[in-house]
Amino acid sequence: MALREIRKKGDEILYKKCKEVMVFDKKLAILLDDMYETMQKHDGVGLAAPQVGILKRAVVVDIGDGKIELVNPEIIKSEGSQIDQEGCLSVPGEWGNVERPNKVTVKACDRNGKSFEITGEGLLARAFCHEIDHLNGELFLDKVIKTEED
Repeated sequence: MALREIRKKGDEILYKKCKEVMVFDKKLAILLDDMYETMQKHDGVGLAAPQVGILKRAVVVDIGDGKIELVNPEIIKSEGSQIDQEGCLSVPGEWGNVERPNKVTVKACDRNGKSFEITGEGLLARAFCHEIDHLNGELFLDKVIKTEED
């Protein structure tokens, strides 16, 4: 495993839509392992492939309950609402309140191409939404709720 460079706000790759993963091979496994190690090193709870310069639909998430890998993730159900502060490893030092669903169900594949569904609530739902946004070229900054103080 190796640490990868995290791309920062302003880097063109962060604003591009990622391609679906078609080949589930050792190269994908290495990418997922490297992403997880990079995320842990920087104390993140999620990391998407474009954040390390790869335009593939792959993310890793760990809110403290263990690693979750999502390849070609798609939100198939969402409910409720929550507003909380978000930050991003690609946007160091910037924070903002973002409204997200309180519960989401995601359909994805594992590193071997096996399809599965996973449901997350609270922080996990927020992390899934945040990382999937990255795959569509969106940053949390685009969704920050402006207040009168802003």
